[in-house]
Amino acid sequence: MEIASRPGETRRGWLVGALAAAGTVAATRAPPVVTLLGDSITAGYGLRASAALPTRLQAEMARLGVATRVRGAGVSGDTTADGLARVDFSVQSDTAVCVVALGGNDLLQGLEPSVTRANLDQIVRRLRARHIAVVLAGLTVPRAMGAGYARDFDAVFPAVARDTGASLYPDLLAGVARVSGLNQADGIHPNAAGVNVIAARLAPVVARSLRGLR
Repeated sequence: MEIASRPGETRRGWLVGALAAAGTVAATRAPPVVTLLGDSITAGYGLRASAALPTRLQAEMARLGVATRVRGAGVSGDTTADGLARVDFSVQSDTAVCVVALGGNDLLQGLEPSVTRANLDQIVRRLRARHIAVVLAGLTVPRAMGAGYARDFDAVFPAVARDTGASLYPDLLAGVARVSGLNQADGIHPNAAGVNVIAARLAPVVARSLRGLR
């Protein structure tokens, strides 16, 4: 294709300038957004923002060579019902992948696993209807809660992932829960070191979800 030259400008010079401009546009294109819809764990309870999960996950993604903007949408104390009530406005429309990390407060309140499952199912389906990929982060329930209850609650997350097509990250607190030195004084919320473990384990799962969108 012939490119018309501008006055006082060679065809080659104009082409070089056009390519440079195109490169600048590509370089400034915003990275994909990953939103963390959750409770106090994703909200960074007891931690500085720089040590909270959204910041640390973004850093881990960068370490993997995946440019992202990780946005926190965690609210301390939220149950899956609370998350369902706010999912449509808490997860903004520019989100490419949403990590749904809810259920811990359902567990602490002893809510019926069937209720948690129904809420998570609706959350994931609403997100997928908006063409947002979902990583569903599960939990491993302590057997002290009762063997039957623990079994039923553990089954919620793989069932929702299977039914909705979400990617499953089986246990958000894997390698951290009940590990001395990785939790705050309450024994529930991870400290900065614990968050680093979570971010390092979660990042490859989120990266795979982003690659699947291409």
